Amino acid sequence: MSDKLTVEVTAHDLPLHCPTPQAPLWSQHPRVFLDVLKSGEVTCPYCSTKYVFTGEAPKGHH
Repeated sequence: MSDKLTVEVTAHDLPLHCPTPQAPLWSQHPRVFLDVLKSGEVTCPYCSTKYVFTGEAPKGHH
């Protein structure tokens, strides 16, 4: 079993930062902003949570 978490995010979650407001208190670390739109996925350098963008990118983003 993997201890890494994968979280799907949408345009509603942008700008994306980790930890997210829904993260439990035990998983808190310094906030870091992540560019999930660049490749469609990004991994947090602190906790290794993988974020995958789903849906349509906001206007002005490719």
